[in-house]
Amino acid sequence: MIRVPGEFGKDLCDSHMGMSRRDLLRLGGSSVLGLSLGGMLELQAKAKEVNAGGGPGWGKAKSIILCYLQGGPSHLDLWDPKENVPDNVRSEFKPIKTRIPGVNFTEILPRLAQVNDKISMIRSVSYTPVGLFNHTAAIYQMMTGYTTDKVSPSGQLEPPSPKDFPNFGSQIIRLKPVTEPMLPFVMLPRPLQESNVVGKAGTAGFLGRAFDPYYLYPPGGDMDMGKMDKVKIDDLQLQPDVFSMRLRRRARLRDTINKAMPEIDKAVASYNLNDYYARALDLVVSGRARNAFDLSQEPDKIRDRYGRNTFGQSAMLARRLVEAGTRVVEVVWPKVANSDNHSWDHHQGLTKRMKDQSGPMLDTGLSALIEDLDERGMLDETMVVAVGEFGRSPQKGVSTSGNSNSADGRDHWPYCYTAVIAGGGIKRGYVHGKSDKTGSAPVEDPVHPTQLLATIYHAFGIPADTIVYNHLKQPRELVKGEAVTKLFA
Repeated sequence: MIRVPGEFGKDLCDSHMGMSRRDLLRLGGSSVLGLSLGGMLELQAKAKEVNAGGGPGWGKAKSIILCYLQGGPSHLDLWDPKENVPDNVRSEFKPIKTRIPGVNFTEILPRLAQVNDKISMIRSVSYTPVGLFNHTAAIYQMMTGYTTDKVSPSGQLEPPSPKDFPNFGSQIIRLKPVTEPMLPFVMLPRPLQESNVVGKAGTAGFLGRAFDPYYLYPPGGDMDMGKMDKVKIDDLQLQPDVFSMRLRRRARLRDTINKAMPEIDKAVASYNLNDYYARALDLVVSGRARNAFDLSQEPDKIRDRYGRNTFGQSAMLARRLVEAGTRVVEVVWPKVANSDNHSWDHHQGLTKRMKDQSGPMLDTGLSALIEDLDERGMLDETMVVAVGEFGRSPQKGVSTSGNSNSADGRDHWPYCYTAVIAGGGIKRGYVHGKSDKTGSAPVEDPVHPTQLLATIYHAFGIPADTIVYNHLKQPRELVKGEAVTKLFA
């Protein structure tokens, strides 16, 4: 067997690209197949050519907006309603026709029903909840592709740690860096949260803080629907007097070096001596981020179209950020997971809360985002995903996770729920998978959350089995799942 000394990729400029699991297996088995070094390298080169192709949808996405429906929305009361079922299963909302013949939504999604010919729906997202029946553990799986060992009976976890697996957005910007002087990854308008566990699965974890998102959390409570007008970006600008002083000082220093050592100055001219500092300076000087965050630049007509609420304005800002060059935007639903009002965690009062609060916000904001991106010619290269950490129980008033539920409430249900995905090479007007007659389990094409993440990586031209190294320098795959290529056109 050929043994390559040292740790692969660790001494390279692009060490993050690493090896895939497939590459490691290929190298390990080379002597068994009787290959010479030259033959093995030739096969490896051919394999890279195959990987570079990747199949349908490979590398089509340049950016992604994740509308994370934290709390777990009820698929039965949104986009997978069931008829001819018992009263304690049937939604209180009437089914309505959509642009796709034979596919119904409920009456609280009238605008999304008119744009679902631009999206794909996965009606068979499913996983077995081994320690994942509660929000934080399930969110961690959805955002990182991995599960954590530390789950208490209540589902709570330890706070974010440098040992955590990275959020998928951090992985994307590491492997596909932005080319514009722009924030690569933005999370808004609030952190991922369940009770007092804040930010779990919302960091770069063992990749290091350089790959953390830019956290845009405007002041104001979750019930403050005007909080996006309070966005502050003081850290993206310098005081004019300080900036000019630094420029003058830098210019004097450069003049001194030029006079004393012109040859050295020429020799280092092509090098980026402090890459992070240079990126930060370019970001501030360019003004792209400041302009993108300025929602007042949008016409009132557009702002009204998205909805004058936190989710709607966050979705609009996500479009502005992507337009300016941001690679990943995660719009976290603007209400903590286990709470009341417009939270998706509908253990009680589901009908009123969905009809008056969460339903209209989602319908208006998400439909406007999809239409707006399409009209601007951005949807082809911008992937949009709307999904929660799980769905809700088919039967109302029963306990599946230890929580109490009213007769008009549904408990957590990871066995079957719906995700919406559009853009970035995804088919239009397509329904993938099918749930059974009560929405309890998939009967066709189940999709695990890890497969959804693998599909996102695939759209960016990143193999799901790319090797990364954790805090202990142990090799790990990006995600243990295969892309659902049927979703791509």
